[in-house]
Amino acid sequence: MRGSLTARSGKFLSAPRCYDAPVEETGFTLFDTPIGRCAIAWSPRGITRILLPATRDADLRTRMTRDTGASEADAPAEVRQAIQAIASLLTTGREDLSRLVLDMDGVAPFQRRVYEATRTIPPGETLTYGEIARRLGAPGMSRAVGQALGRNPFSIVVPCHRVLASDGRLGGFSAPGGITTKLRLLTLEGRRDASTPSLFDGDGGYAFDPAAAIAHLSSVDPAMGRLIERVGPFTMELKATPSIFVALAESIVYQQLHGKAAATIFARLRALFPSGHLGPTPEQVLRASDARLRGAGLSQAKLLALRDLARRAVAGELPTLTDVHAMEDDTVIEKLSEVRGIGRWTVEMLLIFRLARPDVLPVDDYGVRNGFAIAYRKRAMPTAKALAQYGQRWAPYRTVASWYLWRAVDLSRGV
Repeated sequence: MRGSLTARSGKFLSAPRCYDAPVEETGFTLFDTPIGRCAIAWSPRGITRILLPATRDADLRTRMTRDTGASEADAPAEVRQAIQAIASLLTTGREDLSRLVLDMDGVAPFQRRVYEATRTIPPGETLTYGEIARRLGAPGMSRAVGQALGRNPFSIVVPCHRVLASDGRLGGFSAPGGITTKLRLLTLEGRRDASTPSLFDGDGGYAFDPAAAIAHLSSVDPAMGRLIERVGPFTMELKATPSIFVALAESIVYQQLHGKAAATIFARLRALFPSGHLGPTPEQVLRASDARLRGAGLSQAKLLALRDLARRAVAGELPTLTDVHAMEDDTVIEKLSEVRGIGRWTVEMLLIFRLARPDVLPVDDYGVRNGFAIAYRKRAMPTAKALAQYGQRWAPYRTVASWYLWRAVDLSRGV
């Protein structure tokens, strides 16, 4: 049961935790989260500002100093608890931040009402600007609601990323990263929604036993065993996605692009459609004009590949998740490689990072081949054929071996 603590008590969590000493000074600090370094500022009355990741820490410090007038300081216990709660939400997508106390002394009355209404939206759910306005008894003021959320100084705690435009499209997002950050947050929170089918919850669960895989690899290949000892535990992260179609659409967009640029283009693509945070549907892609798709940043080649993928999905030629689970790896590769722009490597990445298949060795992957050369002290990278032959000893856990070879490259770069 929630308590009746207020900001005046100097306690930042409304219940059930209590603290002996109130916060007596203002300040700000930077802290790490799964989406990058964030910043939080506080006063004796509560949290005064939260900033999402910027390009550099110096940018966060400059903005905090400018916007709050506070100095960087060690976070008191109450603020550390708030930081833990925020980081938990950005990890699990399910932390309740409504108990965190905000200092809204400088916030206009209408904005305050908008923020209080927005804080009632639980993770995994969304409202529109119009619905917020109606909850406030001010129908017709959806634009004013959007303007208030555009000035939101309490990112994440006032979850403006959960508010969409009236047609279900994503709308704007004023935090660093813009629409890409909004999509990332919605995807994180929505992936735990049991009503939304997905390939994975992204919770680190595998269809095989990593401990057994590591024991096997170490016993059959001492050199791989030494690499495993240097790298440490197997911590491959599984990537969540609503469907095979969305996973392959994302792969098409990401081809031959750096991660940040690809993420921006894919976010723009998703933002074209209602409920874009769930990923575009084949029907939406087919209805969209070439001009709209190109406007999101797609090249002509990727546009044609995306349309071919959508046509096959609508025609029932694209296997469903159920179908894929019943297929052998080579059959999945053969079937999905029929799609324009989808090759063996792309399907192998889906098998590894979306489906967690245990025995995939992407021999054409530069990182895997380079990792082998580094870990096994070779003067040159092995050919695909030579790596495939050597890697037979790693079966049935070639996926795990591949992951450790990628980590060998990271170690060589000091990552």
